[in-house]
Amino acid sequence: MSRQRQLHLGAFMRPVSIHTGAWRYPGAIHDANFNFPAIRQFARKLEEGKFDAFFMADHLGVLNMSVDALRRSHTVTSFEPLTLLSALAGATERIGLVATASTTFEEPFHVARRFASLDHLSGGRAGWNVVTTANPDNAKNFGYEVQPEHEGRYLRAREFYDVVTGLWDSFAEDAFVCDAESGIYFDPQRMHVLDHKGPHFSVRGPLNIARPVQGWPVIFQAGASEAGRQLAAETAEVVFAAEASLDGGKRFYADVKGRMAPVGRNPDHLKILPAAFVVVGETVEQAQAKRAQLDSLVHYESGIQSLCGMLGFDVSGFDPDGPLPEIPETNASKTAREKVIEDARAHNLTIRQLAAKAGSYGGLAFVGTPASIADEMEIWLEERGSDGFVVMFPYLPEGLNDFVDMVVPELQRRGIFRKEYEGTTLRHHFGLPRPENRFF
Repeated sequence: MSRQRQLHLGAFMRPVSIHTGAWRYPGAIHDANFNFPAIRQFARKLEEGKFDAFFMADHLGVLNMSVDALRRSHTVTSFEPLTLLSALAGATERIGLVATASTTFEEPFHVARRFASLDHLSGGRAGWNVVTTANPDNAKNFGYEVQPEHEGRYLRAREFYDVVTGLWDSFAEDAFVCDAESGIYFDPQRMHVLDHKGPHFSVRGPLNIARPVQGWPVIFQAGASEAGRQLAAETAEVVFAAEASLDGGKRFYADVKGRMAPVGRNPDHLKILPAAFVVVGETVEQAQAKRAQLDSLVHYESGIQSLCGMLGFDVSGFDPDGPLPEIPETNASKTAREKVIEDARAHNLTIRQLAAKAGSYGGLAFVGTPASIADEMEIWLEERGSDGFVVMFPYLPEGLNDFVDMVVPELQRRGIFRKEYEGTTLRHHFGLPRPENRFF
């Protein structure tokens, strides 16, 4: 009898809740985005629930909002991801630690060094979310007046990945002999100088840190555009997806995995995890009431700014109760932009309605009892809509505690989620092979 497919769970933890009303919810920790004792508590609770990974997105600046929207935002301050995850490495033992690092505004040597360090500090639990930063406001923090073009960002990202992974392979596993008697610390013949020269980067190397515990930290990727899907098929080991329906999830799953064999990769070596906003109640009605109360805390100014960011176009001057105007092509995330436009046209939504959804999270949501939520997750898993989910909590700590205390036991009872960690590394959690060193 074949083993039942197993669910993988990541936790989206930056911001600690993507919902703009989360910090106002009764009992919420208002400063949770930059409260280290609280975040440490969250990480330990997730580890208690045997989550695969603690996932941190990143913003490279304060978003360009109106003053009224800015003063309502709980995301204007937060920790730098690698610094926080390094601290959490010492506060946890098994859960994976995943952070975003931009290929648009970072340098490969810095990224390779920081993630290699995190992998050593955590005993092999690091993951790198490879992103091409889409927000034009962030560009101005790095000397750009305008955002680099979408296609160019992905070409740079592909080369960036090659450089980073090449740097991680700078040393053979047996390079550090540490022979005290002879006084030989390492064998220079077991060190590779990358000497990369390409269209975007010139990087000599080697990296000045031993090869990561996992060989390479696990590669995450989140783009869903044509270029993003191809990048995922070529490089990613976990995809943070954004499909809001099972049919859409199945199409995305088949498309991305179907691109892997032609580029010489095994589709089993990629896990696809859609984002899922989860609200748990003892009854469906109670869960729905929680969601309604949470949504009522979204102010229009917050929602409209979130909508403008998703569109890459300012619609705040249009009639809130009128239809969405024609939106020109921009350098913003194509995936987010197209989903909003498709939703608006399909359901005749007004700008006000779209703003409410943007501020409250309008993607895939499971709102119900532990059993009903487990039912939906199991269907996605069995029908190949996903290999698991990146869970977004509605508010903290209650929303996280509800999931770990109520939903996780139900998933375990069904035999589709682990009761204990079987290994110590993030690669082991996801069932991913350790990459061979290309140079040795």
